[in-house]
Amino acid sequence: MPAPKSNIEQIDGRRQRADANRRRIAEAMLDLLRNGETDPSADLVAEHAGVGRRTVFRLFNDMEGVYREMHGLMTAQLGPMFDAPFEARTWRERVDELIERRAKMFEIMLPIKSAADAHRFRSQFLQKEHLKITRLQRETLIAVLPAQIAGNPDRIEALDLMASFEAWRRLRQEQRLPIKQAVATLKTMARAILG
Repeated sequence: MPAPKSNIEQIDGRRQRADANRRRIAEAMLDLLRNGETDPSADLVAEHAGVGRRTVFRLFNDMEGVYREMHGLMTAQLGPMFDAPFEARTWRERVDELIERRAKMFEIMLPIKSAADAHRFRSQFLQKEHLKITRLQRETLIAVLPAQIAGNPDRIEALDLMASFEAWRRLRQEQRLPIKQAVATLKTMARAILG
């Protein structure tokens, strides 16, 4: 007969199950968003995650917690792509590489970020993360440019807009461009701005 579990082992087991369920709920939410469900109900999320509705409410007191968990999963997926060193040698080639890299990331983010943006103004967490991400993207862009361009405020504003998620969403959703054409369009814009 196995020895009874200690209180610490029982607590650790519950914590591990809760963490696993939190992750499953966040993954279910991300899947639903990817599939076009912009505001899934707790019942739908619970069903998709394979947990009870009460589990969703027990583990997440509010949507901020769900957003944090989803953000953690997305950061784990996209972080390595964002942090990877550039392979291109010249700054102009690095701008092209930056556009290609962002296109890959933005395409993964497209349904999720679009849904999150619809809820952003009701969520302090989403507002804070949006500002943080846009600031980091701007800094990354400026870092690949030579000083004479990085010091030109008008060019920086134009380049920052061109390389933004919002520009990508417009090209893909409103203008309905295929990925390859959207990337080519951004590169054309960058060349026009850079001269």
